[in-house]
Parts: sequence; C-alpha cells; structure tokens
Amino acid sequence: MSHHANSIDGLLGDGLHKQLVRVYYEDTDFSGVVYHASYLRFMERGRTNYLRLLGADHRAMFEQAEAEAPGFAFVVRHMDISFKKPAHMDDVLEIVTRPEEVKGASITLHQKVMRGDELLVEAHVQVAFVSGGRARPIPKPLRIAMKADQETQSIPSPLVGEG
Repeated sequence: MSHHANSIDGLLGDGLHKQLVRVYYEDTDFSGVVYHASYLRFMERGRTNYLRLLGADHRAMFEQAEAEAPGFAFVVRHMDISFKKPAHMDDVLEIVTRPEEVKGASITLHQKVMRGDELLVEAHVQVAFVSGGRARPIPKPLRIAMKADQETQSIPSPLVGEG
C-alpha cells in the first residue's frame, strides 16, 4: 500500500486519490451555488494529481512511458456525470478519484465530489492515452501501475473488532 501525501496534490493510497478543494466566489453562479462547469475543473484537478502522484510513486515507470511515447498526454474522451446536490461558496469538497477500468489505450476513472459524507457529483470519465496526436496503447509499466492501484481498491479490508 502506497501513501504519498502532499497538501497541494492530495493523498494517494488504498487504490484511490483524494483531493480537497475549497469553493471560491469565482466557482459560483449569481445565486451562490457552484456553477456546473466548476465541478469539471475540480475533477480535472483530481485526475491530474492522481496521475502526478502515481508518477511520483513510480518515477522510472513514467520515464519509460515517455521513452515509448514521447510527449504523451491523457485526454478526456467520454464523461457520464450526475449532479445530485449543490455545493456553495466556502464549502470544502473532497474529490475522490479511483481507476475503474484499465484498457489498452484508455482508462475509465470513477470520480466523486463529496462534502463530508454527502455525494454531490458523480462521474465516470474515460481518458485516452495520446502521443503524436493519436490514440496509442498505454505503455505497459503505466498500465500495470494503474491496474495495481485498481486492485488495491477492490481488496476488502478486515473489519475492526472482528473475531
């Protein structure tokens, strides 16, 4: 189990990434409710920092991916999103990102925007791996790290006080 904490980049561990975001005036509409497009920015930060911390934990792996596919990037290809409850100015939100499905040239991430125990927004985001302007297979070391992260999340942990 890998834990990599940074107050700016969030926390990576137990198969998921958590990122705190405070809602500012600029994130809201005229009524003080978070504007729907702001959630897309919050989730982008979560995805970016998930990949950043995955790379920090696996620096050699990212260097190998760069050698195999120079100038690689991840681009959003498809997103299903549900807006369940509103957030307001000054709320502290937690963006939770976990790998859901890892394929040859794409990964699907499950993202949640939480306020405490309340689910505000939920999305399934398919991100394609692109190099040289074209979709390419995700280099094996990177795919393995994402799958390992996915498997870590699916392992049930024993209940405290059991037995």
